[in-house]
Amino acid sequence: MSPGVLVPLRVGHEPGAVDLVAAEAAAGDFLAALGIELDGEGLRGTPGRMARAYAEMFRARPFDLTTFPNDEGYDELVVARSLPVLSVCEHHLLPFVGVAHVGYLPGERILGLSKLARVVEHFARRPQIQERLTQQVADWLHTQLSPRGVGVVVEAEHLCMTVRGVQAAGSTTVTSALHGELRANAASRAEFFALALRGEPAGAGHGAAEVAS
Repeated sequence: MSPGVLVPLRVGHEPGAVDLVAAEAAAGDFLAALGIELDGEGLRGTPGRMARAYAEMFRARPFDLTTFPNDEGYDELVVARSLPVLSVCEHHLLPFVGVAHVGYLPGERILGLSKLARVVEHFARRPQIQERLTQQVADWLHTQLSPRGVGVVVEAEHLCMTVRGVQAAGSTTVTSALHGELRANAASRAEFFALALRGEPAGAGHGAAEVAS
């Protein structure tokens, strides 16, 4: 390999050993303990489907983080909007679903846009809370890419809020995390939120969260 050539970073989140047979048995016991009869044709295979569904939600696809030299010296914001978010609330193991808006001010290197979606998936596919997910994506990009600034906004609907408890149907939670110039410079911060949210309200400050009904 030629000197100075960067090797793509292989990124993959490996959960603990997956035992689908044990997970199916446990799912069956769980449903039975809730008084759900599994003898009917429609429910007979539910424990297995349940086990496989959660195994899928907890497994992100590995990818190669490939960066490229910023030869043109591009120094304006790069923002990818509406990247899909599918995660599972670690408190109730119910899904939360929404979108992430990720932006950065390039330094010496730039990132393929599809990799931004991969990074979001990498941190989403595990038991999570939205605040941590938002911060992890921002921190990771800040560390791996060394940009001049990073901004992340996540908007999501939490089933633990909409189908149980308060049953706040239609509510969404918005979280944000900022690094570098997008945190320190008010004009850059405002530009990022304007591009990311297109005039929609965002949390006013690092890591802020709000619920919009």
